[in-house]
Amino acid sequence: MINLKACKNCKSIGDSNKCPRCGGETSREWQGYLVVIDPEKSEIARKMGIHASGRYALRVK
Repeated sequence: MINLKACKNCKSIGDSNKCPRCGGETSREWQGYLVVIDPEKSEIARKMGIHASGRYALRVK
């Protein structure tokens, strides 16, 4: 089983210890799961400040 981690800066979800998008620190303690396909048309992505498609956490501790 893969332990997914979320970046504390950009909230991107992955399995590495450093975020591949921004290089920030990741955490295993996160909640919520958001998949953004088209960030330009997504109101949720705009409110969260997401500019790239991918998997994101709603909360990261």
